[in-house]
Amino acid sequence: MLVFHVDANSAYLSWTAAAMLEQGCETDIREIPSAIAGDPENRHGIILAKSIPAKQYGVITGESIYEARKKCPNLQVFAPDYDLFLRCSDAMYEILSGYTPVIQRYSVDECFCDMTCSPAVVKDPVKTAYEIKDRIRSELGFTVNIGIGTNKLCAKMAGELRKPDMVHTLWHDELPEKLWPLPVRELFMVGRATERKLAKFNIRTIGDLAKANPVFLRTLLKSHGQLVYEYANGIDNSSVTVNSEIIRKGIGNGLTYPYDMETEEEIFREVLALCERVGSRLRKLKRTAGLVSVYLRSSSLSGYSHQVRLYSSIDTTTEIYDTAKQLIREMWKGEPVRAMSISVAELTCDEHVQLSIFDRKEREKAEHLDRTVDEIRNMFGDRSIFRGTFANSDTEPMQGGVNDGNYIMMGGYKQ
Repeated sequence: MLVFHVDANSAYLSWTAAAMLEQGCETDIREIPSAIAGDPENRHGIILAKSIPAKQYGVITGESIYEARKKCPNLQVFAPDYDLFLRCSDAMYEILSGYTPVIQRYSVDECFCDMTCSPAVVKDPVKTAYEIKDRIRSELGFTVNIGIGTNKLCAKMAGELRKPDMVHTLWHDELPEKLWPLPVRELFMVGRATERKLAKFNIRTIGDLAKANPVFLRTLLKSHGQLVYEYANGIDNSSVTVNSEIIRKGIGNGLTYPYDMETEEEIFREVLALCERVGSRLRKLKRTAGLVSVYLRSSSLSGYSHQVRLYSSIDTTTEIYDTAKQLIREMWKGEPVRAMSISVAELTCDEHVQLSIFDRKEREKAEHLDRTVDEIRNMFGDRSIFRGTFANSDTEPMQGGVNDGNYIMMGGYKQ
């Protein structure tokens, strides 16, 4: 098997920089101390991506803007634009699809590509990787690292060797030279807790881990010990799975709010906005759900959830919303609510919906309404049509998700 791992360098920041340059900005924010982060006033000021100059000041992903600016007072902070990020991700995918149809989108900014059935690529994979890398840079305006290996693990580890804008190989005979000298924490699937456990037994490099007794590792780390032992030795039998072949187990949507919700009216209005997104996603996947769950977190940070398995599967926004409201009425004790999420699970194909003779007319009416609304939003945007509930209110009619431009869950903010 021949696998490429394509990973956009500092994706959120690079994509923002490329868009700003295209729009006439004279400064490339990749060349100054800068970062992508949420709005600190809404308690979501977390660094999502940073430039190399910011990294040189010690700014790290995941810390607050306040902490970052203590290290780098002149740090320029820009809000995330997930609409833009998805467009850039799709554009990168389109280029890759010209080389192989077997692409797994591992995240918004990285893909695994199975090149085994592409003779031209197999003949000279390094040359092809440079061609892809250079095309993405020249056509899309951002850089990527491409790792090449005989499996997904080796390809991913190769791509991490040195950044940015690089191509690296990690063949089996290159493991002792390129992989084994690295600290054990650099190995995929080795976290801080595992690193601490291994350090107690003087296993500090990936090479130490590769040469350790697998029986001892299984005793120390259980099944995870066998996994990291195999990874240290470049063993990975997982296949590159085209995303359309991955079965979604559930769909969720949630937000942390910059204020406390204290009335049922407030909560239900926000629930409807979350359900709009969940229902839209569900119908886009052509699935129906057999289970609905609600999670609430109070201002005192205590959280609790409630769920119900349905008599028949649903996919309309109204049905999801009505079910969520009932769950909230059963679980909410009146305390202020600061965070909330709605999830659906037990997904099945939408042609397998079971209906009773009593709800057929109302369901068909709701389905027709949702299809019409989905079509309008697809053509003219999420805010082109909304329910009267949201008129003259501060609540966005569709919240959360990956294409509404606010993305509070993912570091964005409400203006």
